[in-house]
Amino acid sequence: MNGRRRSRHLSLALGIGLLIGLQRERAGSAIGGIRTFPLLALLGAICGLLAGEWGGIVILAGFIGVVTIGVLANLEKRESDEKEAGGQTSEAAALLTFALGAYLATGEYAAAIVVGGVTAVLLQFKKPMHQFAGRMTESDVRAVMRFVIVTLIVLPVLPNETYGPYRVLNPREIWLMVVLIVGIGLAGYVSAKLVGERAGLVLGGILGGLVSSTATTVAYARRVKGGNGNAASIAALVITIASTIAVARVVVLIAVVAPGIVAVTAPPLAVLLLLMIVVSVAMLLASRKPGTKMPEQGNPAELKSALVFGALYAAIIFATAALKEYYGDQALYAIAVVSGFVDVDAITLSTSQLAAAQRVDPTTAWRIVMIAMLVNLVFKAGATWVLGSMALFVRVALAFGVSIAGGVLILWAWPLLVGQ
Repeated sequence: MNGRRRSRHLSLALGIGLLIGLQRERAGSAIGGIRTFPLLALLGAICGLLAGEWGGIVILAGFIGVVTIGVLANLEKRESDEKEAGGQTSEAAALLTFALGAYLATGEYAAAIVVGGVTAVLLQFKKPMHQFAGRMTESDVRAVMRFVIVTLIVLPVLPNETYGPYRVLNPREIWLMVVLIVGIGLAGYVSAKLVGERAGLVLGGILGGLVSSTATTVAYARRVKGGNGNAASIAALVITIASTIAVARVVVLIAVVAPGIVAVTAPPLAVLLLLMIVVSVAMLLASRKPGTKMPEQGNPAELKSALVFGALYAAIIFATAALKEYYGDQALYAIAVVSGFVDVDAITLSTSQLAAAQRVDPTTAWRIVMIAMLVNLVFKAGATWVLGSMALFVRVALAFGVSIAGGVLILWAWPLLVGQ
């Protein structure tokens, strides 16, 4: 059995080395390629195996050997007076390849394979990553650093205990919700940066839904104000797609924060999502206009936005618990209506948390979320009327009207169909 484990160890080291070495060979690395990197991985694997008997000094000796190889390679490059020195990427990859081979001795095969694969991907996508970094402004970099602060610095130090009269305010859980929402928004923002002006019509709506369907609605409404019907048709399609993605995001949020209630809450919400997908596809087929640009998005990782959302989430979860305590489940529907005008994510997360803690019935939870989403559609339709044009409002009202009617029908008929 021990021999089989060693064979697996060496085989995985060889595979990881070949993967990284193939990429370095294609990149024309001066240090080595498809032969050198597998040898480095095997060296690390053997050092890791021998360290079990002779101690960590074996790994240290192998590490020094790899460093020496890198130094000699750099000296050779300097003597040949190469103009394109390129940096130290290959040297770092060589050290990491050796370390991964040694790490396999711990038996953590999955982690080593993942790191090896990510390393190869990072090496391969050098140009796109540099282009992406070049597109980022100073304010974008600051916003990303703020996201790092709220995720890796603030979150670990917050207490994981409940406070307040109703014992529902947990600082770490509240901030975790902030990180979750901001992370989803940042992912959409980064995708928009990568795509740039080539973003198509459908992709524009998808990314807009990831960042903020409300912000997308406002941006496109302002853009077509005073425009022609064709522009309104394009804007209505993007707004509808963004709102559809927002509904999908709500279903994903519930699955992430409260997986125990998904079996009850997800099906009715999924029916509304399916209806909105059908509406979006119908609008897409009816539109023959080519793709348009994404609206300029503000960076969703701004610390001010995170703090506002955290306060809103805490207020909603506290008010939900208080009203539930005094008036029962019926008061939660009033909160859903108010929250729908402000932010669907906050009421979704707070209600899901309460349902997961068995403080709200899961059946009540999905109805609350459904009502909030329908109210949010009404709010966005009104925004197109106030900020956009009548042509845009008519198109959005028709699309959202079908979705709202379907949502109301689900609220009424679902209990009759499934007994919930």
